[in-house]
Amino acid sequence: MSCILIAEDEVRIASFVDHGLRSSGFATRVVHTGTEAHAQARTGRYDLMVLDIGLPDVDGLTVLRRLREAQVGLPVIVLTARDSVTDRVAGLRGGADDYLGKPFAFEELLARVHLRLRPDRPDQPLEPSVLQVGDAVLDLGTRRVTLDGREIALSAREFALAQTFWRHPDQVLSKGQLLSSVWGLDLDPDSNVVEVYVRYLRRKIGADRIETVRGLGYRLRAGAPEDGAAAGR
Repeated sequence: MSCILIAEDEVRIASFVDHGLRSSGFATRVVHTGTEAHAQARTGRYDLMVLDIGLPDVDGLTVLRRLREAQVGLPVIVLTARDSVTDRVAGLRGGADDYLGKPFAFEELLARVHLRLRPDRPDQPLEPSVLQVGDAVLDLGTRRVTLDGREIALSAREFALAQTFWRHPDQVLSKGQLLSSVWGLDLDPDSNVVEVYVRYLRRKIGADRIETVRGLGYRLRAGAPEDGAAAGR
């Protein structure tokens, strides 16, 4: 499941894009300032960023320039009301992969997102080999999990579920998103397999690391678990 960073200060537009992308099977995170956009884009957790130029504090073109100067290859689709030829050229020369003017049809944005996420893109950024959230580390190469330096044994399916959570810390993931990411789209949506494996994972990594968000899904807490919540206690 791809994760998209949305940097947009207009709440209505941010909500519109966020809802549309989530409904299309993506995980998302919304930020409203250039400072937040720059910080999040450098974490390696995202597969693409939708970036508004007119952000408060630091404008989108400056964010983009700083990312490219830092050799951050995250694909960026610029989304902005500044749609003159001069503005489009400035965005593309600044390192944008695509440019979409406001107002726009969501279907067009979605098509551009799918295009930029194609696996055969020669400039696709390399996937990080290690994912860390707090004191918990997943090594994708060795498929080992360590909590505060202690190695934890996970089954293949438990590791796949943990990997999905670790890619999206502090984000609510619905049952449908987890089913699609870990088990594929052919599984019965009424199956309780997600609940079962979340329970297995909690037993091994600590119950308080993964919280249930009633009616929405599950969320991996990015902060350290409460005292007594670590696995094995």
